[in-house]
Amino acid sequence: MRGFSSIGLLRPKCPSNIGGVLRLSQNYDVSMIAIAGDRSLARRAAIASTNTTKAERHIPLMRGDDLHEMIPFGAVPVAVDLVDGATPLPSYQHPTSAFYVFGPEDGALGAATLSWCRDRIMVPTHCCMNLHVTVGIVLYDRMAKAMRAARKMPEAA
Repeated sequence: MRGFSSIGLLRPKCPSNIGGVLRLSQNYDVSMIAIAGDRSLARRAAIASTNTTKAERHIPLMRGDDLHEMIPFGAVPVAVDLVDGATPLPSYQHPTSAFYVFGPEDGALGAATLSWCRDRIMVPTHCCMNLHVTVGIVLYDRMAKAMRAARKMPEAA
């Protein structure tokens, strides 16, 4: 498959969620993870307990102050949040190369972040979900849609 997926986490709070995102990212061939405003730095043991595959040894993990500065070249920034006007995930067509941006467990992305995201998507639910569960659903949806599209492609000569 062409393209890549990358993950941006804005102000994550729960270390077990960060560990879960790392593990999921390895399972779904994420190319890079960026974290801005990490509030869990003092609790690395909890991150390790959910990141049993030690994904940071296989996927570049960037930390910084500004996610916007860490968008991989050629990636479309995609905000994943329960915001007005967001496209429900079942009807979303993923870009070939994407930088999926997820907000904190106890908040939202905010207008400043939404302003530089080309797309806005949401997982239709009754209320907000756990961070690493949401990441897993988005990555699974991307993979499933890519696999369906590949089956529809004619065989190369």
